[in-house]
Amino acid sequence: MVEAKTGVESSIIAIAMCAILAIYLVFGWCNDFLCNFIALSYATYTSLQGQGITGENIITVANAIRDNKTFKTLDLVCNSIGGEGMKILINALENNTTLTTLKLSNAGVDAEAAQHLANFLRNNMTITKLQLFNNEIGVKGAKHLADALRTNMTLTSIDLGLTKIGDEGTQHLADALRHNIGLTELYIQGNEIGDDGIQYLADALRYNMTLTTLGIFCNQFGEKGARYLADLLCYNETFKKIELRDNKIGSEGARHLANALRKNTTLTTLQLDTNEIEDDGIQYLADALKNNMTLTTLSIGGNKLGDKGIEYIFNALKNNTILTSLSLSGNETKSSIAQNLADALSKNKTLTTLELGCNNIGDTGAQYMADALKKNATLTKLDLTYNGIHDEGARYLANALQKNTVLRNLDLQSNSIESEGAQYLVDALKNNRTLTELNVRGNLVEDDTQERINETLKKNTKL
Repeated sequence: MVEAKTGVESSIIAIAMCAILAIYLVFGWCNDFLCNFIALSYATYTSLQGQGITGENIITVANAIRDNKTFKTLDLVCNSIGGEGMKILINALENNTTLTTLKLSNAGVDAEAAQHLANFLRNNMTITKLQLFNNEIGVKGAKHLADALRTNMTLTSIDLGLTKIGDEGTQHLADALRHNIGLTELYIQGNEIGDDGIQYLADALRYNMTLTTLGIFCNQFGEKGARYLADLLCYNETFKKIELRDNKIGSEGARHLANALRKNTTLTTLQLDTNEIEDDGIQYLADALKNNMTLTTLSIGGNKLGDKGIEYIFNALKNNTILTSLSLSGNETKSSIAQNLADALSKNKTLTTLELGCNNIGDTGAQYMADALKKNATLTKLDLTYNGIHDEGARYLANALQKNTVLRNLDLQSNSIESEGAQYLVDALKNNRTLTELNVRGNLVEDDTQERINETLKKNTKL
């Protein structure tokens, strides 16, 4: 019938229909990519995460980038760019004067791609933030980037976490940092960096006057590495934040850092979670806190402290007037941690954030915490996740919420609170005028409980 009406042979019609179907399937499958491609011409933030971009098809993106005069952030996370793809991308960016953030995490950036990127960075005057997390750039790639950092003074933040640079790659970066005066944030986490790598870094940073944040967590250095960092902190006057959780510094490493805290006058944040620090190491840190006048954030979770270690910390809190945030998550100290804390919080007037997740404090610990909340006038955020709190513990906390006038965020996720305990909390919120966030997800409550709580809290977020 179609053939009769159109005068076209049926075989030709069949071929045409197949062609239309093929075009539809191709463009339908690429719909997200095409929409993002069109947006490249106008957006200030362009995300092409996980769009299957490779060295073969990146030319389409490059052409759009070349003509864009407005975008400031380019997100190419979770693609497979490779060396040739990076070369094409960089050529497109040569004349760009607006891009400030380039996200290339898990984007198939190898040593060759790092070389092309480094050549570009030598003369680039706009990019301030570069993310290369989870790429196999290796030692060679680290050397290329380090060479670029010797002359580039625009880049302020670089993330080279999980890039397989090791001690040798760290040495290349360290040598560059002796000369670089632009970088303020360096993240090299998860790179199997040992004591030697930390020594290279610490020696070089004695001469660096701009770096303020150093992320070296999830590496392999121990007590010696901590000693190198401690020596650095005795001289350095710019560091504000050091993240060295998930290493193996032990109590002796903690002692070195504690000695440094007595002299350092700039560090405000120190993360020491999961570092095999025992009670004697915590004692060193606690003693340092009594005199330190700059540290505001301390994380020592996951070190399995005993009752003595907890006592040392809380005795220090009674006198410390600087610390505002403390994390003790994952120390498995049960209710004793809350008992000691209740006394400390009654005297401390500065702590605003306290993380006690994964300590199994139970209902008894919840009661101690509730008593502390009735008296404390500074704590605004409290994390009690994964603590084995049941309905009885929820009742104690609910009673405290009716009297507390400063707490803004209470996290009770993944405890053992059931409907009765949840109702105690909901009823308490009717008289509370300050709490804006209460998380009870992962408990044994009805599906709509969190929604009911959020609805009740709306009155407080409007105050």
